[in-house]
Amino acid sequence: MNKPLQKFAGFAAGAMLLAEPVLAAPAAVPNPGNNAWMMTATVLVLLMIIPGLTLFYGGLTRSKNMLSTMTQIGATAALAMLVWVMWGFSLAFGSTQIEGFLGNFFSTGSYFLSGMTAETTAATFTDEVISEYVFVSFQMTFAAITAALILGATAERMKFNAVMMFVPIWLTIVYFPIAHMVWAGDGLLFEAGALDFAGGTVVHINAGVSGLVLAYLLGTRRGYPNEPMPPHSLTMTMVGTGLLWVGWFGFNAGSALEADGFAGLAMINTFVATAAGALTWMVIERAAGHKGSALGFCSGVIAGLVAVTPAAGNSGPFGAILLGIASSAVCYFFVAKVKAKFGYDDSLDAFGIHGIGGIVGAIGTAIVYQPFLGGPGDGSTGIGAQLWIQTEGVLITIAWAGIGTLIAAYIVKIAIGLRVSEETEVDGLDIAEHGERAYN
Repeated sequence: MNKPLQKFAGFAAGAMLLAEPVLAAPAAVPNPGNNAWMMTATVLVLLMIIPGLTLFYGGLTRSKNMLSTMTQIGATAALAMLVWVMWGFSLAFGSTQIEGFLGNFFSTGSYFLSGMTAETTAATFTDEVISEYVFVSFQMTFAAITAALILGATAERMKFNAVMMFVPIWLTIVYFPIAHMVWAGDGLLFEAGALDFAGGTVVHINAGVSGLVLAYLLGTRRGYPNEPMPPHSLTMTMVGTGLLWVGWFGFNAGSALEADGFAGLAMINTFVATAAGALTWMVIERAAGHKGSALGFCSGVIAGLVAVTPAAGNSGPFGAILLGIASSAVCYFFVAKVKAKFGYDDSLDAFGIHGIGGIVGAIGTAIVYQPFLGGPGDGSTGIGAQLWIQTEGVLITIAWAGIGTLIAAYIVKIAIGLRVSEETEVDGLDIAEHGERAYN
């Protein structure tokens, strides 16, 4: 064969090889067990809201405002779910629009969940995947409960229509950006190395600080603090506490995104931190000269749950116990001492427990993450460096939530007003706002 023909034959053989189909790697398929666990975890988080949070907060109010409190929580959660599907998911987890801060509403396949099908998947923390609709639903419940938690600070005096106007504005300018910063792969705080397993910053500090800002803007309830305003049904609050604790396993263990060892770690931590928080609060009550109370037990449960949330998969059980103790002690101080000192009316202690407990948990995660306390860290990031990263995340969350809430609240205040009339407050929001009574 002469050289030109030999050269042509070589090209032809190469072309034939290139023309042969290259077998692509098979698409990842969700593990049915992981999918089943994540669907269960999603429903457990819904249990935290309805009936858990509705009973917990409802029991803490006066009887004339119980239905109003419960209705505001339920309607807030429902509205947040719709907003999440319409544009929330794309802003929180869509391709980046504002680098490190926010996703893109107009990114293909994100807005209104367009482009998603039963076959599309979402990544987990390993090579596994879960169904994308399952991931979207799980994260949707986080947005819903965060917005609902704020209402503990505004209970008994914020108008229902003001709540309904505030929620979508607040979600858009506060919650979605913080969720993106902390949990999106290109988020500012995620890339910085901030540890937040299940929402210490995104959920609890965010809701607590936002609630405090609203409480200041609304002013105190009529008669506060001179008139006694005890919970009207600690029985309901206790039932709500139990439902919150049960649902929290979906919140924390579900954040592993798989039914694996880290989900198991988050599960045991959610048991022991909560138990430590509950008992610590009651011990402090006794040390302060009071009787250990049912309300103290419930408050300690929530303080422990809140603190362990960012550390659920980032701590060993011993570290989780320490977090539960520390959170309960600090939250007790803020609820019993600081609130009275500064005179703000955080009606049901949304800031005193969720905001403060979230701060303790987020910063404390840097400590309990370390291997010398049994944490899963490998020691590559020193405790000082991780403390600064965690503190930076807390400070950014506080600033963003505070400023964003001010903007959202003033928009609502100018448009329709925030607070009910004095007559409505005296009569109770149940009958004045909803035409119903909790009890005959």
